[in-house]
Amino acid sequence: MEVIMENSKPIIEIKGLTKIFYTKDKQVEALRNIELSIDKGDIFGIIGMSGAGKSTLVRCINYIEKPTSGSIIVDGKDLSKLNEKELRKVRQSMGMIFQQFNLLMQRTAEENITFPLEIAGVKKKDAKKRAKELLEIVGLADKAGSYPSQLSGGQKQRIAIARALATNPKVLLCDEATSALDPTTTRSILELLKDINRRLGITIVIITHEMSVIEQICSHVAIIDDSVIAEQGRVSEVFAHPKTLSAQRLVYPEGKKNEHFLGKRCCRIVFEGSSSFDPVISRMILECKAQVNILFADMKDIDGKAFGQLVLQLPQDDVASEQIIRYLKSQNLSVEEVIEYVG
Repeated sequence: MEVIMENSKPIIEIKGLTKIFYTKDKQVEALRNIELSIDKGDIFGIIGMSGAGKSTLVRCINYIEKPTSGSIIVDGKDLSKLNEKELRKVRQSMGMIFQQFNLLMQRTAEENITFPLEIAGVKKKDAKKRAKELLEIVGLADKAGSYPSQLSGGQKQRIAIARALATNPKVLLCDEATSALDPTTTRSILELLKDINRRLGITIVIITHEMSVIEQICSHVAIIDDSVIAEQGRVSEVFAHPKTLSAQRLVYPEGKKNEHFLGKRCCRIVFEGSSSFDPVISRMILECKAQVNILFADMKDIDGKAFGQLVLQLPQDDVASEQIIRYLKSQNLSVEEVIEYVG
């Protein structure tokens, strides 16, 4: 689901970023020559498998980890050139939420939210007022006095989001923020983040290993694999036409293009926001008078729009197969024939 901001400009620029960790007997290159530009007001996804380097990247963005080489520029400021006081100020402009929430168990929801304000020297009265506003935004106005042990996973993450917003950040960094949540709760948290982006104009960077998270909320995505950026671009383009093996592993069913599919010809249809009430496959079968076999389906209804993909096994008759492909393309769908699916 794309959120497009008009007249945007980069708020985060990453240039030639390399990060090497040294041990006694070896060195590990966690990131290599990363180049990224994230526009102000964007919801930008960084996706990769475990160990690809994505969490190291997000820690470099807020300079928790200092790059071995390269530069991180946030809102026009090169973080490598800032003193500690200036760096703390920039970090206050970047809120962060984590997979395991990281709430203080001995503090109430309200006290967790006011904690960063206390560190920043905000008066107690003003901090409590801000916490009340944020509890309203995240839909937990009635949980101010509740402790983390009294909250569900989704509620804990909402409090963590409110805490991250306490200092009025320009950027919200989300490191696997939905990985510990069930699918229904994940959808509600992503909707909350989308609403925050829309209402407050905060740039959001989503770190995840789940393509479904990227599809639902992000406008742009960078795929990180083996410490480098393998592919980047608009989510709609990368999802519809993944160019690299890294992207295909994340996008294609089971992460593979063979072994699991039978039949001479197959096609992959990508839905990028057509009406979810349009029975396009049924109409195709009636129009073309040919049967197809649905080999894979991963579809979502987001605000009445269809997003996802189908893999169809086409008829043995090549003429019928060509007719089906022409018909689907005439419906303004992204269609690619995938011979590689054939076992």
